[in-house]
Amino acid sequence: MKFGWTPGDSHELAAEHDPGKMAVRPRQAASGTMARRSLIMAASLGPAVAAVVLAGGCSSPHSSQARRSTAIAEHSLPRVVELPSTVEHWGSFFGASKGENYDLAAAPVVVTVPGTVAEIGTSNSTEYALLTNGSLYAWGLGTQGELGDGSTANSLTVPVRVRFPRGVTIASIPTDAMPYDTALAVDTKGDVWGWGQDGGGELCRGNTRAYLTPVRLPLSHVTAVAGASNHALYDAHGTVYACGQNIDGSLGDGSRSGTATPRKVAGLNGSPVTELVASFANSGALLSNGEYFDWGYDANGQLGDGQFQRSSDVPVRVDLPDPVTHVAQGGSIWNNGQTLVMLSNGSLWAWGANLNGQLGDGTTRSRSSPVRFYPPAGITYQSLATGSITSYAVSTTGKVYAWGASPVGQVGDGTMRTTLTPVRVASGAGMISSTANNVAITIPGKT
Repeated sequence: MKFGWTPGDSHELAAEHDPGKMAVRPRQAASGTMARRSLIMAASLGPAVAAVVLAGGCSSPHSSQARRSTAIAEHSLPRVVELPSTVEHWGSFFGASKGENYDLAAAPVVVTVPGTVAEIGTSNSTEYALLTNGSLYAWGLGTQGELGDGSTANSLTVPVRVRFPRGVTIASIPTDAMPYDTALAVDTKGDVWGWGQDGGGELCRGNTRAYLTPVRLPLSHVTAVAGASNHALYDAHGTVYACGQNIDGSLGDGSRSGTATPRKVAGLNGSPVTELVASFANSGALLSNGEYFDWGYDANGQLGDGQFQRSSDVPVRVDLPDPVTHVAQGGSIWNNGQTLVMLSNGSLWAWGANLNGQLGDGTTRSRSSPVRFYPPAGITYQSLATGSITSYAVSTTGKVYAWGASPVGQVGDGTMRTTLTPVRVASGAGMISSTANNVAITIPGKT
């Protein structure tokens, strides 16, 4: 089975890879993002300033309130000691000019990063770990600058530090996926940075050139990001913008033409967004009231509106019985692509392509409307992820389950067999991220 495509050729992609299925789970809500940013700022500034940051104070550092907070911090807050954290990953990296698979592993393999992990993210070619001190590390392919260290060398097993300008502290990364051979990160000021291939202009800088180190994008006050293939979404100042290729309307601006500069997504009417997601030729937005909208490709019911073969270049509301609290979107190429959601009542629903059982309903029948799926008996899922043709969940006790296809080990059970029912592949997990043929998890407290 061939896994490959030519990045500039959006309509002649080969079999089953995900040229950057990206779902940023921008944190449960904006308040969660800000809390995480405050914690990372506190850790990076040291205990003396941490108390002021965590208290949300706006006082001058020379004010009496600030001096009191500093004194308290010096005596009561522990100093930040960065100990190595463990990440486990499996499947394979995919990308580079020949579109080959690299570093294949059919069961979890350990990667050690030099600090405590705050968030983890993946692209088709590379994986990223954001540490609590605001530094970002990457490993995987680097041929398009994905490692962000100024080189085009690969580093498949050893994390390297992404080179941001002096004074930039990263607060969040897309925790579910990033665009094809391209990466994104948001700093503590709400500025967004990008690096790597930028093959469709998804970095919104007016060109399609590659960047070997991070560059600041022309958007500010960014609270959510998502990207896939060669397109990306950004929630900036409360408005969702899109850049890049516009396959089947995946930019959601009411057109089918691409853009390398920000273009407003239509139909959301300024509604607060808590989560953005994207995949090969699809995009989605979860609103703060629990409504979910998606747009783009629809050959297999990817829009969830009860129809097949009815792509949309504007957002379409998906009818679900309760508010959505969490969404994961996957897909890699024509004739696949799926969405999984968790509702406020804890129920799980999915729709879209299902030829490999990735919807988790025990069948291989694609669904144009949401269908309910279930965890194993006695298990409660707390988070979801999905890659090209494989889906995942982490339980409330940290157990990781997978289902779907496994031609390059994506299921993670040591085999390359497709499974229509969830199999347990790891335990002790905190966060999970999946794109294309690879998946990564954090193991809190394990060194």
